[in-house]
Amino acid sequence: MSEENIQVRTPWFPLYSDVQMLLKLLQGQSNTAVKSMMAAIDEQTGTPKNPVDWSEPDTWIGARLQRGEEQLAQHIWQGSHRTINPRYIAGALFLMRQYGLLVTDKQGIYFISERGRLFIDNDLTIMHEIDGAEGILQLLFILAKLSQAKRSDLLPEWGEFLHAHSKFGTEISVKDTLRRRLVNVVERDLVTRTGNIYKISPKGISYLATAPDSKARQTIQEVKPKREILSAVEAYNIQMRKELRENLRTMNPYRFEQLVGDLLEAMGYEDVTVTKASGDYGVDVVATIQFGITTITEVVQVKRRQEAISRPTLDMLRGSLPYYKALRGSIITLGTFSAGCIEAALFVGAAPITLIDGEKLFELLIKYDIGIKKRTIELYEIDEEYLQVIDQPLNAVIPSNEVPD
Repeated sequence: MSEENIQVRTPWFPLYSDVQMLLKLLQGQSNTAVKSMMAAIDEQTGTPKNPVDWSEPDTWIGARLQRGEEQLAQHIWQGSHRTINPRYIAGALFLMRQYGLLVTDKQGIYFISERGRLFIDNDLTIMHEIDGAEGILQLLFILAKLSQAKRSDLLPEWGEFLHAHSKFGTEISVKDTLRRRLVNVVERDLVTRTGNIYKISPKGISYLATAPDSKARQTIQEVKPKREILSAVEAYNIQMRKELRENLRTMNPYRFEQLVGDLLEAMGYEDVTVTKASGDYGVDVVATIQFGITTITEVVQVKRRQEAISRPTLDMLRGSLPYYKALRGSIITLGTFSAGCIEAALFVGAAPITLIDGEKLFELLIKYDIGIKKRTIELYEIDEEYLQVIDQPLNAVIPSNEVPD
C-alpha cells in the first residue's frame, strides 16, 4: 500500500473537544517538557498482576512524577477542569502534529498554528479535511445508508474501508478504530446513540451534505426519500408509545395484571396465574420458569401507579415467597423505584427480586407484541452488486461488434 493511499492514521482517536482544549493548554509549553512527561508516564508500565492505576490523576501525578513533569501534568489536569487525564493524551498529540494544528518555533516552544485556530473554531474546511482523512466522513456515509445500526452492523464495511486506506488490519484494531470514532461523532451530535443503536442525526446529514466529497453528497440525495419515510415511521411509533403509556395508566387494575400475565407467557413462563383480589399476600401473578433441568416458581407484584416504589413494598413481596414456595420474585410498575428499593433487591443472602420499571416494561411489551401490533412496510432497493455482475459462461467469446466501448 502506497503512503499516498493511507488514511485513518491516528491511533487512540480523541474527542475533538479534548484536542481543542489541549491545544490551548500546550501553547507556550516546550516540546522537550511534553516529551519528558510522556516518557516518565510510559516508563511506569506495572505488571499484569500489579497494574498501574491511572484513574485518579489527583493521586498519581504528585506520587509518580518529578517536579517539572508534575507541574505540566497538573497544568493539563487542572486546566481542563479535571476532564483530560495526562496519561491519555497520546492520540490527541498525534492528531495535532499529523495535521499541523500545533507546531514549534525555533526554540522548540509549542504554538497554535492558523490551522489549529481554525480547528478550535470548528471551521468546516479543516474539519472536513481531517474527518475525510481519518474516516469520519466514511463512517457517516455508512450510517446515512442505514436507518439505524449496531456497531457490529458497521464493522464489515468499516473493515473493508480500513483495509484499503490504512495499516489497521487486525480484528481488534478495526473494532477499536470504529469504537473511538463513534464516540467522537456522538459527542459532536453528528450521530445519536440510544443503548447500542446508532443513527446519523439531522446535524450529521447536513454536515455530510456540505462535504467536498461528491460521493457523500450524492448519497445524501439518494437516501433522502428513504430517510423521510423512516423519519415519518419513527415519529408515528413515538406517538404510539405515548398512547400505549396513557392506555396503561388508565387501564383497569385487574386488566393490567392480566396484561402482565400475557407478557410472562410470551416471555416463556408457564402455568401463569393471576391471583384473586384478596388473600394473595401482595402477589398478583404466579408463574413457573425453566432453568436448565429445574423448574422454579416466581411471584410478581404489579403496580400501575406512576410514583416510585419504596422498600417496604419489596420486603412484603419477599416475605410472601414461602406461601407460594417461590424462589424469587419481581415487581413490575409503570413508575420507578427508590434507591433503597434498588439496593435491597439483590441483598446478599436474600431471595432475589427483579425490578421492572415503566421504561423497561414498555420495551418488553413492544418486543413481545403485547398491546402493540407490528405492521410491515416494504421498501424496494436496487441490488447494485447483483446488477453489476456480467453473467457470461467461462471462455465465452464476445462478438467484436458487441464489445463494450
